[in-house]
Amino acid sequence: MRREAAVPIDEELETEIHIQQQRVRQRWPDQHPCLFPALIGNAGGQNPMTYYSYRGMLNAWLATCQVNDEHGQPAHLTPHQWRHTFACRLINKDVPQEVIRVLLDHESTQMTAHYARLTDQTVRRRWEEATKVNIKGERVDIDPERPLAQAQWAKTRYGMATQTLPHGYCGLPVQKSCPHANACLTCPVFITGPEFLPELREHRGRTLTLIDKSEANGHTRVAEMNKKVLTNLDRIIDSVDEEPEKSADAI
Repeated sequence: MRREAAVPIDEELETEIHIQQQRVRQRWPDQHPCLFPALIGNAGGQNPMTYYSYRGMLNAWLATCQVNDEHGQPAHLTPHQWRHTFACRLINKDVPQEVIRVLLDHESTQMTAHYARLTDQTVRRRWEEATKVNIKGERVDIDPERPLAQAQWAKTRYGMATQTLPHGYCGLPVQKSCPHANACLTCPVFITGPEFLPELREHRGRTLTLIDKSEANGHTRVAEMNKKVLTNLDRIIDSVDEEPEKSADAI
């Protein structure tokens, strides 16, 4: 026996549901128990659309819209993947798993926890594969096979959530406080990547302006400090900019 589940919706979806109900009433004015009745062999409007009919319509829509995957091939999508995406997005927004369990109508927390594990594995894999450079422009690699890889990932995951900087990440252990306020671009535990290129370039422009003003005003020490920052910024930006070219050559 199928269970009934209460699912919260927003106003936009409510409006679309009312529009669909009106379409159903126009075609089946006497009885319309289904929001999506079967379109064929359903003179009385009593039979709902089957899973296979919906999946066929979904595939036709994907083909018409020319939706492709990252390799340029036609995308393959199943209706159940909507639930998977919904659950993963909620987990990534730190919605409690019990709330997600209720929204997905799971009978136990085990299935909901499965989504959380999948999401963390995906984030970890992408982080390990992504380009990461330090203040010298040197590539920083995380070996997923080393004995303490899981512990390192747990620390990194927490740091990404709590210690993200405007143009990178702080690699300092979370139990320590930073003694170098506003000195990230000269700090050996600073890590960044391609996603921060706009901020890094903007920082470089501000640094050049600060150097010019400091030299004009005779502030030699301030100018020298920022020249070191500029050198590190140039190394970082050059190193990150070179990475896509290497990837393209490899392909």
